[in-house]
Amino acid sequence: MHVPTNNTIYGTELKKDLDSPIPMIADMSSDILSRPVDVSKYICIYGGAQKNLAPAGLAFVIVKNDALGKVSRYIPTILRYQTHIDHGSMFNTPPVVPIYAARETLRWIKAQGGVKEMERRAIERANMLYNEIDRNKLFVGTAVEEDRSRMNICFVMSLGYKELEADFLKFATEKSMVGLKGHRSVGGFRASCYNAIAKESVQALIDCMQEFEKAH
Repeated sequence: MHVPTNNTIYGTELKKDLDSPIPMIADMSSDILSRPVDVSKYICIYGGAQKNLAPAGLAFVIVKNDALGKVSRYIPTILRYQTHIDHGSMFNTPPVVPIYAARETLRWIKAQGGVKEMERRAIERANMLYNEIDRNKLFVGTAVEEDRSRMNICFVMSLGYKELEADFLKFATEKSMVGLKGHRSVGGFRASCYNAIAKESVQALIDCMQEFEKAH
């Protein structure tokens, strides 16, 4: 079974590791290192590093040894996990800057208290913003409460205020709130709250939303 543990487009997240009777593979590109993970429940965990680990250009893979070499069809050499294991992740020229950034990120996470502290902060940030979305008359969340993502908080204008979407985006940009526009397939807004986002940044967005509400 393959599961993406966090959906960045719709703002939904699987916040605990499933007990699956069949082998499970997880794409953790956008929520890796945001909570403790029981890696023993997966035969493979993989993802892009560009959300919580490092700049774009690096991928990570955690794979069980007994899951390797069991595909009967031909797999190109560079796409085989065993190739990269055998060559110490240096079969091709390694992306030095993202690797260095990943090391520094891991050191920072450890110094902050590890993934348990990252989870505490993620919950705190998400609760702050979701509480404002639920309170503010202008906005409404798009994901059901139990599935709400801590990493990507998606919301839209409430009924009766849909015409204000472009106005809010412009207002937010003027307040230095950038990157809020939702994915092109769903519209609305998306506030990404990855590990590097400070609580003060979330509060700044909340202040922006409240100021816009007072004006309308």
